[in-house]
Amino acid sequence: MKLPQRFTPLAVAIGALALAGAVQAADTIKIGIPQPMTGPNTQYGDQIQAGALTAIEAINAKGGVNGKKFEAILIDDGCEPKQAVPAANRVVNAGAKFAVAHACSGVAVAAVNVYEQEGIVAITPGATSPLVTDTGKPHYFFRTIGRDDQQGPFAARYIANTVKPKKVAVLHDKQTYGSGVATQVKDALEKEKVNIAMFEGINVGDSDYSAIITKLKSAGVDFVYFGGYHPELGLLLRQAREQGLNVQFMGPEGTANQDLVAIAGPAIDGLLVTLPADFTKMPGNEGIVKAFKDAKRDPDGAFQMPAYAAVQVLADSIGAVGEDPNKVADHMHKTGFDTAIGKVDFDAKGDLKDFEFAVFKWDKDGKKTQL
Repeated sequence: MKLPQRFTPLAVAIGALALAGAVQAADTIKIGIPQPMTGPNTQYGDQIQAGALTAIEAINAKGGVNGKKFEAILIDDGCEPKQAVPAANRVVNAGAKFAVAHACSGVAVAAVNVYEQEGIVAITPGATSPLVTDTGKPHYFFRTIGRDDQQGPFAARYIANTVKPKKVAVLHDKQTYGSGVATQVKDALEKEKVNIAMFEGINVGDSDYSAIITKLKSAGVDFVYFGGYHPELGLLLRQAREQGLNVQFMGPEGTANQDLVAIAGPAIDGLLVTLPADFTKMPGNEGIVKAFKDAKRDPDGAFQMPAYAAVQVLADSIGAVGEDPNKVADHMHKTGFDTAIGKVDFDAKGDLKDFEFAVFKWDKDGKKTQL
């Protein structure tokens, strides 16, 4: 005999709360934001979070997309490749179908397959290695920043045609991002017939780079390009000056933040970096810049505006075709978007067809100026 089901007032209340929670969750569109929130590269994650959150708040203030508000899911990937898959899986487990994903190339390369297998539309505003989108030809993964095979040749042309050094050393940190962009610079410099005296890797986390500095002095180089992140470049700059190597250094966007100033000190004077152009000065972005400042966030960095643009692209696409990730990805591949970084058009691999890099110069006070 089937016993009648009994409902206590507590059970009814719990059931009502669960139903209300499910309805509330269905009324939001979750966006995972897996970025470095711990470790030495947190500033890059901070920049991307600032851009993504400012865009989400602006869109939500106007009513959201198709009547739904965006909900940000902040996740720490530590800029560590070993945390890539766990961080991507946390996006999946949170129920997000969209992501502004991964500042660091080594993490993005390792995480792409998760997004592809789970059908999550992810956009990186920071990972520049070609390996991110060249491996497996992803359908759901995009980026709103240029690739290293755009940035590297751009830097090499500037070195060859503007700096015109006699002997160049190209150093890198042996990691996916650093060695990748350094190789792009080296190959492009060779095409420009620039004399490359050294191409060599250093170890991430070392505290004493005296040996490589001695080699640079012995080789007689007058210009050093470094591919990697700011902790190593900061030490190289400071120790080079301390040991009497007063040559010009240059690095990519992954080296450029205020922690570099703290590490290098006055030795930062004259450093050249390639960065995304200063999109805060782009006509039409005045309101976006004000929104950053109103939220007590700094809009001036490599990744804030590309992150803002990533959310804009997701919002425009969801608004056009709904929340089905496959339809959103299809729409992104075939549609142009007006964004905080200008007109965005993706190619078949999810890369930008065009992206504007610029050269900046740092002074001894830690301020940078676009050249």
